Amino acid sequence: MKRIVFSIVPCDDGGWLIKHGPFSMLERWHRMKSSALGIAAAKGRALRDAGKLAQLVIHGKDGRIQSERTYGKDPRRTPG
Repeated sequence: MKRIVFSIVPCDDGGWLIKHGPFSMLERWHRMKSSALGIAAAKGRALRDAGKLAQLVIHGKDGRIQSERTYGKDPRRTPG
């Protein structure tokens, strides 16, 4: 089963976007990163609870990946 990937990315106007899907479709615009993060995390948990796999990739203001979260069947942790 393939993971549904959500991304939180910065906008030029200072807001934050939640994108998802293979074509990075716009999901929603938010003024604050924390509200975008809360909604995207809730979607990830809902997908996990429905038996699906999801991933949330969180970007910083510079566009670089800050962190990521997985929902459902986490990958095996390996050192290094």
